[in-house]
Amino acid sequence: MKNTICFDKPVYVLAPLAGFTDLPFRSVVKKFGADLTVSEMLSSNALAHGSKKTLHMLQKSPLENPYSVQIAGADADIVRSAVELLNEQDGIDVIDLNCGCPVPKVVGHGSGSSLLLDLPLMGKIIKTIKDTSNKNLTSVKIRLGFEEKNHIDIAKMVEDSGADFLAVHGRTRAGKFKAAVDYDAIKEIKEAVSIPVIANGDIDSYEKAKWVLEHTGADGVMIGRGAVGAPWIFHQLRSGEEYVDQKLKHEIIMEHFDKMIDFYGTHGVPMFRKHTHTYSKGYRGASALRNQVNSIDDITQYRSIIDEFFQNAEMTLSC
Repeated sequence: MKNTICFDKPVYVLAPLAGFTDLPFRSVVKKFGADLTVSEMLSSNALAHGSKKTLHMLQKSPLENPYSVQIAGADADIVRSAVELLNEQDGIDVIDLNCGCPVPKVVGHGSGSSLLLDLPLMGKIIKTIKDTSNKNLTSVKIRLGFEEKNHIDIAKMVEDSGADFLAVHGRTRAGKFKAAVDYDAIKEIKEAVSIPVIANGDIDSYEKAKWVLEHTGADGVMIGRGAVGAPWIFHQLRSGEEYVDQKLKHEIIMEHFDKMIDFYGTHGVPMFRKHTHTYSKGYRGASALRNQVNSIDDITQYRSIIDEFFQNAEMTLSC
């Protein structure tokens, strides 16, 4: 039986973030409360050409049910070929089209938020995915516009093209990640379409997530950077408990490290340094910890140091 997403209550989604939301991180947030996890953004061109690196990125944890794969593309025929390849992969429940990425390299190829400049092409690509896919759902991630907002037109095109739900990052492409998020615009989209709407953008705390849900009327929230260094935000939302015990934080951090080693082997140690930096932010002794782990490559030694640090972190929290 195919996995689906129930929108009867708020849905909590981990946003795709290049370099962060890999299989180990996704498996941790899924275990501790996320309803839906999404792969890192994959090039439809790379998929269509059978890139081994891209195919490796498709791997998912057994916990990831349902699981969404996000693709980017600007050519309907290439997107069709990519979807045909995804059709052969088991364990994928949603194919998501990225129409929001502001990165120049992506926009320069006509993908990501560049599609917001050509709504008929965007609609054609969404229809291509919907018509070709054997997966349960088709979704789209959008921004409010490219230079100026035309968010209602965009959202209606997404709906009319057959998407089952959409996620809205509350900035234009010009706003990148710096401009204030326009939650009123997300609310306007929710009121303008009949498909579920997921709110995204600067949701960095339990309180903010609850406020965004209430303010926008959205069917869920998608959290990206707010989960880096604090994946327990999904536990807070699922449990309704704002306070997170240090013991649980310690457990989540160590599980994340172990999953990194399982997936990447010894290379998981240097890859986990950036996570150690974000997890230790705000703790007394964090700077010394970062300096220490930056020169350690041994799995056992690295694990022992961070295990001891985060086990005792409650006593060393700075004011």
